[in-house]
Amino acid sequence: MKRKERYEVIIDYFQKNIPEAETELLYDNPFQLLVAVILSAQCTDKRVNLTTPAIFEHFPDPPSMASTDFDTLFPLIRSISYPNNKTKHLIGMANMLVNEFGGEVPMTVEELVKLPGVGRKTANVITSVIDQQPNMAVDTHVFRVSARLGLTRAAKTPLAAEKQLIKNIPTELVHRAHHWLILHGRYTCLARNPKCGGCGLHEICLHYKKSTK
Repeated sequence: MKRKERYEVIIDYFQKNIPEAETELLYDNPFQLLVAVILSAQCTDKRVNLTTPAIFEHFPDPPSMASTDFDTLFPLIRSISYPNNKTKHLIGMANMLVNEFGGEVPMTVEELVKLPGVGRKTANVITSVIDQQPNMAVDTHVFRVSARLGLTRAAKTPLAAEKQLIKNIPTELVHRAHHWLILHGRYTCLARNPKCGGCGLHEICLHYKKSTK
């Protein structure tokens, strides 16, 4: 199967089976999503969603979070992975939003990565979810699933995978494709025990072909 055809078959499958794919993080505005995504690094969305309501209640906007201190915010983040660093990042992020961006979340990757705790992956999530920009955030699920399905070839880094996916997925579908791959990796194409028997893509999956030889 040629690469172009592989992409077409996989995209068609996801369009039919997960047409409304979106982030599982709960948020009401760009600032809340930014907080949630920073907290989600190496942590489950489920855990983040259990934690953010109290954070948003106490700190609903950048000014309120910027004016708090470590000892006040930390107890609300204690159950999240790497709470020390993330507490510092959130306070630093809020301060930069207030001081350099007028209290608004910027909508370019270049501006977002200047914020504490925000790397390229997080910036891609924010711009694609909020503004539907054609940016592909490559987390562990996207990296694994895209390689197994043969969407990426010999991509040794998330950035290499990102470039291949962006090149081959129609621009208007990139923001949704990010969620297709994440959800497929989270619930079907698991890291250790993928549920190949219940996967509608196993017939063209390179990983499945190797594992059943």
